[in-house]
Amino acid sequence: MPLLVSTTTTSTAHSPRSLARIVKTASSRASLSSTCSSPPLTRRPQYSRHAPQPPSPELSKLLAKYASKTPLRPLNLQTLLSFGRPLTPESILASVNYALSEIPRRLATRVRYLEALPFIVGTNPYVANTLDAYRESFRWVATHPPVTNLGENARFVEQLADLVQSHTNDIPTMAKGFQECSRYMSPTQISNFLDGTIRNRISVRLIAEQHIALSQALENQDPDTSHIGIINTRCSPKAMIQMCGSYVSELCEATLGASPSIIIDGYRDATFPYVPVHLEYILTEILKNAFRATVDHHLKHHPSSLRSLPPVILTLSPPTTMREAADQLRFFSLRIRDQGGGVSPTNMARIFSYAFTTAGRGAEEGLDDGGGGGPYAAQYVGGSAAVGSGGSGEANMFGEITGKGLQTGLGTIAGLGYGLPMSQLYAKYFGGSLDLMSLEGWGTDVFLKLRCLDEAEDHSG
Repeated sequence: MPLLVSTTTTSTAHSPRSLARIVKTASSRASLSSTCSSPPLTRRPQYSRHAPQPPSPELSKLLAKYASKTPLRPLNLQTLLSFGRPLTPESILASVNYALSEIPRRLATRVRYLEALPFIVGTNPYVANTLDAYRESFRWVATHPPVTNLGENARFVEQLADLVQSHTNDIPTMAKGFQECSRYMSPTQISNFLDGTIRNRISVRLIAEQHIALSQALENQDPDTSHIGIINTRCSPKAMIQMCGSYVSELCEATLGASPSIIIDGYRDATFPYVPVHLEYILTEILKNAFRATVDHHLKHHPSSLRSLPPVILTLSPPTTMREAADQLRFFSLRIRDQGGGVSPTNMARIFSYAFTTAGRGAEEGLDDGGGGGPYAAQYVGGSAAVGSGGSGEANMFGEITGKGLQTGLGTIAGLGYGLPMSQLYAKYFGGSLDLMSLEGWGTDVFLKLRCLDEAEDHSG
């Protein structure tokens, strides 16, 4: 029997349209009141552009040294796994040497790409701040002395964890910058730059977080054999769906007044080796789109039947056979099916493009404008925007909920159109895929294939 995760819920709160009318009425009254009292008008603070500061001569030499090395090697998954098979003091020291070798090269590459952006883009404060942060992180790692014992490694791990945390909001910060600079670069240029940036970010975080997790496991003498660092060899999609579904359901209930249920069918108890935080991110993005699509579609066409929303159905399918050859890859597959109206044919070619979103267009009305963007035209990442001070680009259905951010360390973006393209990048990073099929007027199927990570292979990034 399929597993019913949550039941359809409704709220006694006002509908989005009625809330919009209330907001408009209050706004009009406030406007009248301000006209009578005539208080002095205040201007929104404006930032000014400045040419980015060049690196110091010492930092320039250091960047040139690492940038002149042989091209970046693909990230070797077998190497990351080998540091935990078995987990010993010697393997930890090998892991820290690998981190000190690979992370500076990848950060140097990212600094060079940021420096090579068009001058006017580089003067944008969000882009300039990101460049400064990368330069400083590169300087710290590139000049760090060799780690020769576990005591030194413990101090290094503590500082490395702080570095990882300091870059939590890099993607939303750059997203805001590119949103403001979109007139100076073509969509293809922006897409290529962001693809490279996100792949580079994934590789750096994998190396850093794998070393941190292995070091902590050795220090704590953790007997858990299901984890090799950040890789869970028995990752449960059902458990991840239940966790992400509960989170998204609360957000949807609080913002739209209702949320669909989730049904899990197929091989519900199957597990596979994967990085849980990657799966959590992908599932949350897909579920947010599916939930919003379902509620919006039925609010538009069946406004009196929110108590009977159709469920979002997730089907799990593990690989059915063991590998018969060394080069045979194994995948865990998921299908996420909703009845949210699908995507219009005119938008299908753009759903995986950065910044393709309708978030904010209907902010004043409380709903999207329904101008053909389709339910999947609005894409979100993680909750309220972590940068900026508001504006239509940051209006979003989940923006008012704070304090429950995903434990992915990926930062948050709202209404900037990065949810689906970033999810697809994460799925593809280890050789998987994320595809979307739409039945216009009915709903959407998302097909997700994820590599089983017990197999050794190099990965770009």
